Amino acid sequence: MTADLPKTMTAKPSNALIGRVTAPGDKSISHRALLLGAMAYGTTTIEGLLEGQDVLHTAGAMRRFGASVTQTGPGSWTVEGQGGLSEPFDIIDCGNAGTGVRLIMGAAAGYDLAATFTGDASLRGRPMGRVLTPLGQMGASWTGRSGGRLPLTLKGGGLSAISYCLPVASAQVKSAVLLAGLNAKGGVEVQEPEATRDHTERMLRAFGATVHVEDKAGLRLIRLAGGQALSGTHVRAPGDPSSAAFPIVAALITPGSEVTVMGVMLNPLRAGVFTTLQDMGADLSISNLREESGEPVGDLTARYSALKGVTVPPERAPAMIDEYPILAVAAAFATGTTIMRGIGEMRVKESDRIALMAAGLTACGVELEEEPEGLIIHGNGKPPRGGATVTTKGDHRIAMAHLVLGLAAQSGVTVDEPGMIATSFPTFHSLMTGLGGLISA
Repeated sequence: MTADLPKTMTAKPSNALIGRVTAPGDKSISHRALLLGAMAYGTTTIEGLLEGQDVLHTAGAMRRFGASVTQTGPGSWTVEGQGGLSEPFDIIDCGNAGTGVRLIMGAAAGYDLAATFTGDASLRGRPMGRVLTPLGQMGASWTGRSGGRLPLTLKGGGLSAISYCLPVASAQVKSAVLLAGLNAKGGVEVQEPEATRDHTERMLRAFGATVHVEDKAGLRLIRLAGGQALSGTHVRAPGDPSSAAFPIVAALITPGSEVTVMGVMLNPLRAGVFTTLQDMGADLSISNLREESGEPVGDLTARYSALKGVTVPPERAPAMIDEYPILAVAAAFATGTTIMRGIGEMRVKESDRIALMAAGLTACGVELEEEPEGLIIHGNGKPPRGGATVTTKGDHRIAMAHLVLGLAAQSGVTVDEPGMIATSFPTFHSLMTGLGGLISA
């Protein structure tokens, strides 16, 4: 956080939230569009790119790898690719972007180059071993801090084929292997015990690659032949469901509210939070279904609802792992117990999100139980007490989740380090206040 950013932000109990808004562009699509555009031959045009700090770091990284990356208007960008990545002329600083650095390392591993990666304090503390392990088995090498933590230097090129079974459900690891596989002799196969978000597979096809996906013997098999060249294309980034979930939940818990978020991606491997909210009794409807850049998209309308506690199926976790913080807020307003298990992955995100949500909600008067890989929230159907100042550890989703809670709690909620919200949702404050939310620095 820099000196000109506010040190805290406070959300106060608000009247009904009313309006129609557009979700910011999907972060996962934005990262991949820039990366594949840089790897491709020719011009890639991108519409609706999320211009948050994470994605802007990826744009800067692609410039260092030799691509021409230009903003031509709000959300509109052009990437001139040279058919591959060149050895970077400077260190690759990925900021807070875990998705960005893991995907870029996978892509870079396929080329005869050395690249040094770093990031902010949060990213430097996050493990990269789960990506480095399969890349190492393919022939890449690296030198870095213990546990495969940044900063580290990766040496790529000369990769061989691999058939890799994901030890944990991770679209980032799968994507890194697939991107490396484009330049691996013999290609790659990734085996998924649980299906994870498939944006990389969809976008590779949009750039002209052939990707085979098959469900067999309880596994999802993704196969990609090596030596495939990508061609520039046009990408339209749909609204990010992770971002849309914040105004959606705010409407569900604030009496009298009705909010429509337009143009939200509804990929079934990303939309688990909306299914879960409907299971909880949310008045949540979908209209204007369509397809944009290979992804299903629709408009979501949420109205204030009396929510009830549910047990979230653990197998749904990969489809909503980033949305558990805001789901936990919805559960705090519900009647009954909400059980969220199989979410250990939350402990190795930008922060230990299970621990921070448990601490923040407890400070706001919510009864809960924290488990090693789960969170159990006991709602009584009444607004929580609120009135706390919440430590976010610089995690944007922890900050936004507690600000949403503050809009409908009995007393306001303050979060520290709100500047980090810009990593994924730079328009969060203006969007929420435009709907009638009382949020101020």
